[in-house]
Amino acid sequence: MASTSQPLRGKRACKKIFWAVFPHACFILSLVIYAFLGALMFSHIEGNRKVNLSEEYRKFLQNLWYISRNLSDNMTENEEIFKEKIHALLSAAERDWFVNPKDIWTFFGSLFFCCTVFTTVGYGNTYPVTRIGKYLCMLYALFGIPLMFLVLTDMGDILATVLSKSYNEFRKLQSKILTSKLCSVFMCNKGDELKSRAQSKAIINEPLTIMEVLKSQPGVKRKPIKYRNAEIFEMLIARENEDKKPSRNKSIERWSSCPELARGKTMSRVIENFDKIGKQLEKLDVPIVLMVLVIFVYISCAAAILPNWETRLDFQEAFYFCFITLTTIGFGDTQLEHPKFFLFFSLYIIIGMEIVFIAFKLGQDRLIGLYKKVISFCGEKKMPSKKVYPK
Repeated sequence: MASTSQPLRGKRACKKIFWAVFPHACFILSLVIYAFLGALMFSHIEGNRKVNLSEEYRKFLQNLWYISRNLSDNMTENEEIFKEKIHALLSAAERDWFVNPKDIWTFFGSLFFCCTVFTTVGYGNTYPVTRIGKYLCMLYALFGIPLMFLVLTDMGDILATVLSKSYNEFRKLQSKILTSKLCSVFMCNKGDELKSRAQSKAIINEPLTIMEVLKSQPGVKRKPIKYRNAEIFEMLIARENEDKKPSRNKSIERWSSCPELARGKTMSRVIENFDKIGKQLEKLDVPIVLMVLVIFVYISCAAAILPNWETRLDFQEAFYFCFITLTTIGFGDTQLEHPKFFLFFSLYIIIGMEIVFIAFKLGQDRLIGLYKKVISFCGEKKMPSKKVYPK
């Protein structure tokens, strides 16, 4: 029986772990599939579009040729006028005139664009041009942004649990070290004396009887206990009630023979896992300074790695770029030469956005607490003092 029960316990443990991890894996997998489908869609629509050179493009070329022809040999006289004309001409130019769509809207380029859409970063260096692409971009963001926030909330619960447990363990370890030091200096000797006195008093005040001493000895034979008929009847009823309860082995046999009976409990547990999303973030109580330190270290690690393939970026520029990305500001002033490599960095972006999200949540809670204190303080100041009239 022991050999057969161990595999059953192992299978049940594996299934519990699977159904516990299932909601988190479901969210992440759905986001990955959504990003890949969007990349296929935008690469097909925007990458295969035809570039029609309009009249504005021809006028741009004519004006550029006219400015270059009228430029005199003496550059110092017409330098300022030449700069103003060129600046005005280039500001009216469109980027689509000089770029091949297939070079931008590759699969990885489209995937990078989809990630910037549903993460709400939106660098602005890649955007749809066709009317169908713009409509599909709005529809894609309408469903992708809530899905991304759901993933952030779900993964934020895991990070919040890890942070809270590690912080609590650190506090417990710190308190143990402090108490051990204080005990070694002040309290240990006195505590031992008090314990010994209490034990001696207990032994003196509560002596054991001879029957209790004999019962505690293993060699002493005990007489069989005589029961009355009423007691025997009560024991039989209790044993019958215990037999009516489903035992553990019976439940295993019923579950293995007919899995549909246990499927309801499994489904209810999965639904409970879905209902618990976001609860750990509400319970998180970690100092905001610790979260700021975690964000600083997290961004610094990426800023030290990113210049290895983005040679135009140094540590400060990479730190700025990572901060703008994780906070979903996304100015687009810093453009990447190799967004394909940065896509493999997407896990870093998602985890970093979750850390920033947790920090914002903690900051929001602190601000609400501060507002409550200020309002209660102002309310106490404005409360009129009660006047005591003489009788």
